[in-house]
Amino acid sequence: MARLGLGAGWRCLFANDFDPMKRDAYAANFGLEHFHGGDISAVTLTDLPSEPADLAWASSPCQDLSLAGARAGLGARRSGAFFGFWRIVETLCAAARAPRLIVIENVAGLLTSNDGADFVAVVSLMASRGYVIGALVLNAAAFVPQSRPRLFIVARRRADGDDWPRVRPADDGAPQALLDAVAKLGRSAKASWRWIDARPQAERVVSLADILEEGAPFDPHRVTMARLAAMAPRQRDQVNRLAASGDRHVGAAFRRIRVEAGVKHARVEARFDGIAGCVRTPAGGSSRQIIFEIDGGRIRSRLMTPREAARAMGPGEDYRLPNRATAALKLVGDGVSPPVVAFLARTVLEPALHARRAAA
Repeated sequence: MARLGLGAGWRCLFANDFDPMKRDAYAANFGLEHFHGGDISAVTLTDLPSEPADLAWASSPCQDLSLAGARAGLGARRSGAFFGFWRIVETLCAAARAPRLIVIENVAGLLTSNDGADFVAVVSLMASRGYVIGALVLNAAAFVPQSRPRLFIVARRRADGDDWPRVRPADDGAPQALLDAVAKLGRSAKASWRWIDARPQAERVVSLADILEEGAPFDPHRVTMARLAAMAPRQRDQVNRLAASGDRHVGAAFRRIRVEAGVKHARVEARFDGIAGCVRTPAGGSSRQIIFEIDGGRIRSRLMTPREAARAMGPGEDYRLPNRATAALKLVGDGVSPPVVAFLARTVLEPALHARRAAA
């Protein structure tokens, strides 16, 4: 999905994933001309194109860093795939083919996993290879009807410029978690840190109600009643008020375990602000998002469909999904929102490349 966000102005030289399902999805949307299947740790210099790359992009698995996961960090099996990617970058640097730009996309949990040590490790590795580094936390909700905050660590070869075309003071709007993480950098890494000024204005023009699939079947009434019964009293009151209005309201919900007065409760927690919660991979029953529709006093519910999940990401209607719902939801849940990538490209990546070429 990052390729979609970069757009036609970027030409893909190499793509990799070890998941056969994702390989098939990539083939369906882009073909396999530049795709290399298998473990990133097994990729060698001979597997890579000889043409120098402007950008190396890595979206390593986030399960070991996510607030919804076990927070095992970069040393764990899944999110540790970053080091396989970084080995390739180091190999390219040694061969005088270092990418001009690097982007590491992951959950914001990377800022705090292992008490910030994982973030320090990533930035320090980049600094050691002669890059200046910055980072942004961008929420897809500025572009699509989904709350999906993600961390983008961006690095630029120091030889191409010692700063970013757009900079800002550290205290000018940076999230506290990012400020805290940067404060833990060592002297060398901190000397290579640069604050980037790229703050999206609200561009979203569609709401959750706009992306629903027409004709998608709702669950039996008893299932909806059970979901309503699992809501906290204050949330049930909110739903009742919305139903009493007679107007149409669409919300999204997740199942969560909450401890109340020392007792665990399985709660259904909904939002009716026009956006969905973060689309997740279908790892368990609580990871499937629930759609609530309130219309004319009637309350109905069902699970979010794969196409709705894709619409909440923004790859476009012609983006081809796997036929199996579980595979489609996994593909989408592991993805990055293309409109966010497009924003990053036009405000940070492309200006950095153009500035280098203008100075050359």
